[in-house]
Amino acid sequence: MTRVRKGASVQVGFGVLGPVTAWDDTGGPVDLKGPRHRAVLARLVVARGRVVPVDHLVDDLWDDPPPGAVGAVRTFVAALRRGLEPRRAPREPARLLVTEGPGYALRAAPDAVDAWRFEDTVTAAADALPRTALDRLDEALGWWRGPGYADVDRPWARAERFRLDQVRLTAVERRAEALLTLDRAADAVPDLDAHVAEHPWREDGWRLLALALYRAGRQADALAVLRRARELLREQLGLDPGPRLRRLETDLLRQVDPEPAGPARVWAETAAAYERSVVPGARARIESTVGLLRSLAVTGAGGLEAARDQREAAITAAEHLGDPEFTARVIGGYDVPAIWTRSDDPEQAARVVAAAERALAGLGPDAPEATRARLLATVAVESRGGGSARAPAAAREAEAIARRLADPALLAQALNGVFMQTFHRAGLAAERDTIGAELVTLAARHGLATVEILGHLIRVQARGALADFTTADAHADAADRLAARHESPLVGVFTGGYRAMRTAATGAAYPEAEAVYRSWATALAGCGMPGVERGLLPLALLCLRVWHDLPADVPDDTDWGPYAPWARPLVLLAAGRRDEAAGALRRTPEPPRDLLLEAMWCLSGRAAVTLGDRDVMRRARAALAPAAGELAGAGSGMLTVGPVAAHLDRLTAALSEAPG
Repeated sequence: MTRVRKGASVQVGFGVLGPVTAWDDTGGPVDLKGPRHRAVLARLVVARGRVVPVDHLVDDLWDDPPPGAVGAVRTFVAALRRGLEPRRAPREPARLLVTEGPGYALRAAPDAVDAWRFEDTVTAAADALPRTALDRLDEALGWWRGPGYADVDRPWARAERFRLDQVRLTAVERRAEALLTLDRAADAVPDLDAHVAEHPWREDGWRLLALALYRAGRQADALAVLRRARELLREQLGLDPGPRLRRLETDLLRQVDPEPAGPARVWAETAAAYERSVVPGARARIESTVGLLRSLAVTGAGGLEAARDQREAAITAAEHLGDPEFTARVIGGYDVPAIWTRSDDPEQAARVVAAAERALAGLGPDAPEATRARLLATVAVESRGGGSARAPAAAREAEAIARRLADPALLAQALNGVFMQTFHRAGLAAERDTIGAELVTLAARHGLATVEILGHLIRVQARGALADFTTADAHADAADRLAARHESPLVGVFTGGYRAMRTAATGAAYPEAEAVYRSWATALAGCGMPGVERGLLPLALLCLRVWHDLPADVPDDTDWGPYAPWARPLVLLAAGRRDEAAGALRRTPEPPRDLLLEAMWCLSGRAAVTLGDRDVMRRARAALAPAAGELAGAGSGMLTVGPVAAHLDRLTAALSEAPG
C-alpha cells in the first residue's frame, strides 16, 4: 500500500492482474469511473512510476483521437484523482497521480500495485532457499484474478498482458522446482499437468512434469509424458526436443534419477559417501550432526525449529554413551549465536543447561580447558532471562578461559554468554555496546560471519537504547548485507523490528508508526522463534500508545503471550475497570532480567501512577533510575515506551504529591 500524507491519509492499492481495479485501506473498491478512466490508470501502471506525456496517452487511448482528446484525458485524470485521494483539499497538489512535465505519473509504492509486487516477488524467489521460494511463489500466484489488464483492449495492454503471463508461467515452473527440491514431487504433478496442457510449447514444463512423475514412483507415466512432448514438438512445430529433454529421457530409460547440478550434486555425493563410510553407531555421526544443526539453525524458520528439536536428541544420544568429555563436545559444539533474551523453549533450555552441568561435573582433570569453557558458555546462553545466580559466574569463567587460550571462536561463544548475562539491572546498554563492538572486530578479523552479524545486532540494540540512531542504522545495514551474503534470513526479523522502532522513536505520528509495525509483523509471524514472535506486536503497539498518552484500547482476544501480566492493568484501566486493574497491578511480578526490563517497568509505573499505587511507583523508579539516559525498551531493538527520564519525572511528580 502507498500512504498519501497530509490531508489525504488514505491508503490505496491497485490491481491489474485481472480487471483494472483499486481499493482503499478498508478493502473497499475505489470508483474508477468508465473504461477510458481505467485505461488511463492502466497505462500509468504499465509505466511503473515514469511520466507518460499527455500526447502519448491520447495515442494509447484512441486509434483515431477525436477533437478535444487532450482535454478528455485531463478530465479522466481529474476524476481518477478524486476517487484515489478523496480527502485531498481542493488546491492541494496530488500526491499519488501527479502532474510532472508534459504528462502524468503514478507515484505508488512498489508493493501497492499487484503486478509490480508480483514481478518483484518472482525475481526475489529465484535467489531464495526452496522453502522460502515456495512460500513466496504460492503467495504471488494467488494474487492473480484473471488475465492481466483483462478489461483493457489496446495494443500496449495486450503486449503487457503477454509479458506478465510469461512471468507467471516462469513462476509456475519455479514453484515446481522448489517442490522437487523439497522432495514433494507428487504435490508438483497436478499443477504441472495442467500447465503443459495449456502451454504445450514450454519444454521446461514437460521436463519438470516427467521428473516429478518419476520421483513420485511413476516411471511409465514419466516416459509417456516425454514421448507426448516429443510428438507434439515434431508434428506441430517440426522441432526435436531440446538437449535437457533428450537427456532426461535417456536417464529415465536407464532408471537413473538425473543427477542434481552444482551445489546440489556436491551435497548429494558427499552425503552418499558419508553414508557409505561412517557406520551408523559411530560417534562421528553425532558430532557431525551438531555441525549440521549449527548450519541449519540460521537457514530460516523451518531450519531453526528442526535444529532446536534435533539438538536435544543429539545430546541424549551422546549421554547414553557414558563419556562426559564426548557429551561436552556435542553440547558445546552448538555455538549458534543468540541475540534475543527470551528463550524459544524455556523447558528445553533448562534441560540443556542440566545436561551441560552433568557434563561439567563428569569432566576429568585432563579434559581440555576449551571443552570446559564451551560448556560454561552454554550454561550462560541457555540461562538467558532466568535470573540464575550460576549463569553470570559461568559466563565470566568461560570468558577468562577463552582469553587465556586466545581462541577467537571460543571467545565469541563466551562473549555471547556474557552478553546474555548483562541484564541484571536496567541501564546497561553501554556495556552491551562494548561487547558488540568486540564481537564485530573479532569476527571480522577471523572470518566468523555469524558472529559478526551477532555483534552488529547487539550494537543495533545498544545504540538504539542510547538514541544514537545514526550508528544503529549503520550496524543494521551491515547486518543485512552479511545476512544476504551468508543466507541468514532470520536477521531481517531483527533489523526490520529495529526500523519499525526507529520510526516510532523519531517522532512519527501514532497511525504511521502503527502501520510500520504491522507491516513488519508479517515477517515476524511464523519466524520459528516463539520467544521473539508471541505477543511482541501487541506489546510494541501498547508501548506506543502509552508513550503517546493513548488509552490501551485493544481487542479482547489479543494474545499478549508472556507479556500479559504487565499489559493487563493498563488494558483494564482503559476499559474502566479500575478495581480489577489495581488488583492486577498488585499481582504483577517483577519483570524478567532481559531486553524488555525497562519497558515492563515503565508500563507498571504508568499503571501505578494512574492508580496511585505508591509502592509500585517507588519500586519502578528505583529500578529505572540507572537507565535515566536511555530510551525505555529500545535496547530490545523492537519497541520503545519513550525516554526513561520522562517516566522517572512522572513517577517522581506522583510520589511528591500527598497520598490521597
